[in-house]
Amino acid sequence: MSTLAHAVHDSKTMLRRNLKHALRYPAVSLGPAMMPVMMLLLFVYAFGDSIGAGMGGGVGGGVGGGTGGGRDAYLEYLTPGVIIMGVAAGAMSTSIAVCQDMTEGIINRFRTMNITRSSFMTGHVLGSVITTVVSLVLVVGVALALGFRPDANPLEWLAAAGLMAAIAFAVAWLSAALGLISKTVESASNKPLLIQFLPFLGSAFVPADSMAPGLRWFAENQPFTPMTETLRGLLSGSEIGNNGWISLAWCAGTALVGYVWSRSLFNSTTRH
Repeated sequence: MSTLAHAVHDSKTMLRRNLKHALRYPAVSLGPAMMPVMMLLLFVYAFGDSIGAGMGGGVGGGVGGGTGGGRDAYLEYLTPGVIIMGVAAGAMSTSIAVCQDMTEGIINRFRTMNITRSSFMTGHVLGSVITTVVSLVLVVGVALALGFRPDANPLEWLAAAGLMAAIAFAVAWLSAALGLISKTVESASNKPLLIQFLPFLGSAFVPADSMAPGLRWFAENQPFTPMTETLRGLLSGSEIGNNGWISLAWCAGTALVGYVWSRSLFNSTTRH
């Protein structure tokens, strides 16, 4: 068996292992979907009428266009941001899973076996992407049940799914690195909080141009805002401008940093 074929085979084995863990502990694997669902219910039913009325024409179809305020229009605006939040929420479970394997002794057993070194991290990352996508299906299902009615055509749905997978892939590599630098599961659960909090400081809940100047600048220049606007445009069938390319650039850069960082950490940790 060639080196590449061996690596692919071992990565599939590790992926299967992580997916079995996800099925065995659904509260952990689907837990990241609970916060977005709760935020969706809270903001739509508790604040939807007032926020939607305050945003007026900026609701529906993104910033600068729309069909007026109200709860239904705000649901159309909010749902893409909540979906992005669901992707970010997956960072915690990935970080915890990697830290558990590194601190509970299983990695020492893997070191004694003829397993490709890269397969350990690859299995965690791909498993994280799959479980995150499953969680997003739940979030979208709840949004549809509440009355969310996207105008996306099949191609736009496919592009939206690809964008979600790209973001989940990037977040998973960065989260894996955070898990590797954590000494305990508790610290591994705390380190990804910044990733989970960033969507709140973007255009997920209100347009960036409605924020105070300093916060507006940050919201417009952080990675989750163009991602949210891209998804919002795809689901509403409206123009996404440069947001699509900016989002993919953020995904590629984050994935590269996370990959290089996690690989360096893993190699240094398991060298001996």
